[in-house]
Amino acid sequence: MLTAFARAFRTPDLRKKLLFTLGIIVVYRVGTHIPIPGVNYKAVQECVREASGNQGLFGLVNMFSGGALLQITIFALGIMPYITASIILQLLTVVIPRLEALKKEGQAGTAKITQYTRYLTVALAILQGTGLVATARSGALFNGCQVAGSIVPNQSIFSTITMVVCMTAGTCVVMWLGELITDRGIGNGMSILMFISIAATFPSALWAIKKQGTLAGGWIEFGTVILVGLVMVGLVVFVEQAQRRIPVQYAKRMIGRRSYGGTSTYIPLKVNQAGVIPVIFASSLLYIPALVAQFAGGKSGWKDWVTNNLTKGDHPIYIISYFLLIVFFAFFYVAISFNPEEVADNMKKYGGFIPGIRAGRPTAEYLSYVLNRITWPGSLYLGLIALVPTMALVGFGASQNFPFGGTSILIIVGVGLETVKQIESQLQQRNYEGFLR
Repeated sequence: MLTAFARAFRTPDLRKKLLFTLGIIVVYRVGTHIPIPGVNYKAVQECVREASGNQGLFGLVNMFSGGALLQITIFALGIMPYITASIILQLLTVVIPRLEALKKEGQAGTAKITQYTRYLTVALAILQGTGLVATARSGALFNGCQVAGSIVPNQSIFSTITMVVCMTAGTCVVMWLGELITDRGIGNGMSILMFISIAATFPSALWAIKKQGTLAGGWIEFGTVILVGLVMVGLVVFVEQAQRRIPVQYAKRMIGRRSYGGTSTYIPLKVNQAGVIPVIFASSLLYIPALVAQFAGGKSGWKDWVTNNLTKGDHPIYIISYFLLIVFFAFFYVAISFNPEEVADNMKKYGGFIPGIRAGRPTAEYLSYVLNRITWPGSLYLGLIALVPTMALVGFGASQNFPFGGTSILIIVGVGLETVKQIESQLQQRNYEGFLR
């Protein structure tokens, strides 16, 4: 990886792209520290210090915003509205025939779906911004903080609208910065911003573990966490690169005086076909009951049960529910993102077949069988990786925002591998001499 970056910096045009990407990252990180108008910044800082390591329901969103959510800055919502909009559009593509037709139209259809994603991102930013402002005004953003009620001193309608507009505009700027990295930088802009947001929270989380430690001034716990993180990164890289290659043979065809086909290739089916999406879905779904209980007034039995069982990361019911939801969403997402019938029809259309398997329906059944078999270890792997923060919570007394948590490691390793592949492919395009020989 370091060799690829070194070679890229020696190439003038790639060096320019890398420096442009670094400049965008600096702008993004500066924006995460600029508070929106109408917020008492001193009260926010005091509450953030008191809530350090105990961010509760907003921990996941705060991680994706690089710590900007609890700071209530112009980039408080970060990249989360765009991620949510992309996932919603991807799910709707399977349900709505119009979106499915656009997806099959190639680049023009993809551009149209991207435009719909932008519109939905703005709508979600307005919705989430309004919810964040309302939560901050009520003091529920920092439970237990004495000055939580004075975070938004001016609670007029105009001040509220101004705050929501600022956060929505900040989300649009973040979306624009990501697209600039995709077009003029090294590519994969949204993922790189997500990578930077998560990586920005690592130093403070690691130092918090060191300060809370008791062995050798906290250095034993600090070193153990680093070691666990390296082992996890190695495991995630190994599994993320693992794939089942289905061989495909194309029959030779004569069109005019030229022959086509007669080649061999393969269909790569990844063990973790769903990526980090099941973990995000499961986390979000488990947050809903706790969020409803937090804002529900009065006392009731269901509220006490949810508070006791679904808000503590080390509770057995929470652990089992989290694990089962991850496994379910892994199968669910793979089922809607990979269509064996469509792949089998395309293979049959172009004269392709799997050796030993008849074309058409038997091919679709075989692909479905193989996909179900490899999704099981992939889903179990996701569940185990996602439970690392819980094991850290029990073993080290760390917070639920453990720096080497499942979601953060999966995203960082995935984006890192994809970025290195992008750089290597661009280097290969500039140094390929096959056509000259």
